[in-house]
Amino acid sequence: MTTTHGALTPYDAVLFDLDGVLTPTAEVHMRAWERMFTAFLAERGDQQPYTDSDYFDYVDGKPRYDGVRSFLASRSIELPEGTPEDSPETETVCGLGNRKNDAFAEVLRTDGVQAYPGSVRLVDELLEQGKAIAVVSSSRNARPVLEAAGLIDRFTVIVDGAVAAERSLPGKPAPDTFVAAAEDLGVAVDKAVVVEDALSGVAAGKAGDFGLVVGVDRGVGADRLTGSGAGLVVSDLGELVTDGNA
Repeated sequence: MTTTHGALTPYDAVLFDLDGVLTPTAEVHMRAWERMFTAFLAERGDQQPYTDSDYFDYVDGKPRYDGVRSFLASRSIELPEGTPEDSPETETVCGLGNRKNDAFAEVLRTDGVQAYPGSVRLVDELLEQGKAIAVVSSSRNARPVLEAAGLIDRFTVIVDGAVAAERSLPGKPAPDTFVAAAEDLGVAVDKAVVVEDALSGVAAGKAGDFGLVVGVDRGVGADRLTGSGAGLVVSDLGELVTDGNA
């Protein structure tokens, strides 16, 4: 069994994805996508059902509109691009993305979210050690999720979907958002760790030549995370806490 305790010690910064890494909101996103696409395909009447495999293969970890485009392309469905101002009822790429976002926001409001205990323990240990930390998320909902989970005060650098749009940064699997977070922290990429649960995010860390890419296996599979570029795979971030009590 690979020893994981202390694996982050040689590095100066740790860049965390949010959904599925710090908080279990990946499940909320997954179900929101499922509800939106299931209803959309049912309206068309001639498509195979949307599945969890579709989420992992085409949507997981990507900016919202990129996820819509990727899934639609997999089904050879063409829709107008639209604009981010499109209403959720509009049958455009942006309209479908906004429809999904409404579903996610409703679940967050009604159910709230609690951070993974192991993730909180690791974040707090890193802060105690004086390491720099940041959140890098494709979601524009990163700040509301961090607030709901009681984590917002722990992070001074948050590069989310809104920041990426403001800076014209391409989303994962491009490495640009992670690179931007490292730059904001003043840390070289080879001294920074990327922590991701999505294949696209792991690929982004690999493409950015970061010092280490940690894959968190929340269901996508350790082999697939390793194949996308993870140098280390854990099932819970508590495994990385140096005191050995995951």
